[in-house]
Amino acid sequence: MINAPKGTKDVLPAQSYKWQYIEDCARETARLFGLKETRTPVFEHTELFLRGVGETTDVVNKEMYTFEDKGGRSVTLKPEGTAGVVRSFIENGMSSLPMPVKTFYITPAFRYERPQAGRLREFHQFGIEVFGAKSADADAEVIFAASTFLKKSGIKNVRLELNSIGCPDCRAEYNKKLKDFLRPRLDGMCSDCRSRFDKNPLRILDCKEEGCKKITAGAPKIVDCLCDDCRAHFARVQSLLSVRGEKFEVNPNIVRGLDYYTRTVFEFVSDEIGAQGTVCGGGRYDGLVESLGGAPTPAIGFAAGLERLLLLMENTGVTFPEEQKPVIYIAGLDEKCRAVAFDIALSLRANGVPCEVDLMERSVKAQFKYADKLGAQFVAAIGGNELETGFVDIKNMSDGTSERVNLSGICEYCKKAGAGV
Repeated sequence: MINAPKGTKDVLPAQSYKWQYIEDCARETARLFGLKETRTPVFEHTELFLRGVGETTDVVNKEMYTFEDKGGRSVTLKPEGTAGVVRSFIENGMSSLPMPVKTFYITPAFRYERPQAGRLREFHQFGIEVFGAKSADADAEVIFAASTFLKKSGIKNVRLELNSIGCPDCRAEYNKKLKDFLRPRLDGMCSDCRSRFDKNPLRILDCKEEGCKKITAGAPKIVDCLCDDCRAHFARVQSLLSVRGEKFEVNPNIVRGLDYYTRTVFEFVSDEIGAQGTVCGGGRYDGLVESLGGAPTPAIGFAAGLERLLLLMENTGVTFPEEQKPVIYIAGLDEKCRAVAFDIALSLRANGVPCEVDLMERSVKAQFKYADKLGAQFVAAIGGNELETGFVDIKNMSDGTSERVNLSGICEYCKKAGAGV
């Protein structure tokens, strides 16, 4: 017996309609906000993620699927979507396009971590990236796009948490104050936080260990160290959200530890899926394009894990649209009648009518039972009499009524009467 690898999960036919629904919500959100799709390879050169995700992050240090290909090159299954999109933006000369360049992706991603509810080793992300706009208005638009997507998906009871991590200048001042605060308290912190102290002190604020959280609760707040420009930018973002009634709270512990992240960072958080409650996160990364070899380009985006969103939707009772069911089942009495039924089914499908036909050589009675299991709205049974007269009785499976219709008129009947067409 060969089983699926640990941390992966099959999407079965009985579940796939839920995936299609949330992906449709993502694509509709992208359409509304003028975002065009980018598709990047599942694997990239490892260096891209070392530079684009960060050598000091847990993703790079502990979680990446990295291997040598047959040419001796180090390649990595992508652990997230942004780095590949930025690489594509640079490599394909998209900086010459009219700005802003607005794009989205729906992609699988891979991280070697302990599988848990809503968090797998192969997972899927919906994300957007906006290149070229440095204004606070771009930040607000990206946040509204995330909010729109969540609302379209039927997700409620999530809260928007917001912070600014400033520019490199004001962040350098803050890092000094943070280290001065943490230095005498390091012995009481976890090993990860102690190792981050010199390399990446901001990430200490994001530690989930209770002891560390108690210590950092009294740390200086980065919003108190913002320069005038960064403070004005953050105020503008908050104003744009408030004017449109988007509720939020400032959370000074939302940080990004890498230098290319700047100013606005945000998360949509739920309490319905355990301690790991972030369902969507994003922020501004004005330094990333340049760090990967492109021209200096402001950028902002977000990503949402689809497995976590689906778990949240199921936990909170979101009503999914019903999966597609056949409008009509065409039953055939014998081999000759099944051949006619097969031709009619093909004609119906060519005209946009979802239908099913017998492929198992069942009896007519068994075909009716099967049609009922499929949830077909109508059934038309073709026998010798129907072939001779050219008419067939179409049975409505919900109320048992029938209507006699010309064989050539089945398609038109279904289009008029079938809600699923």
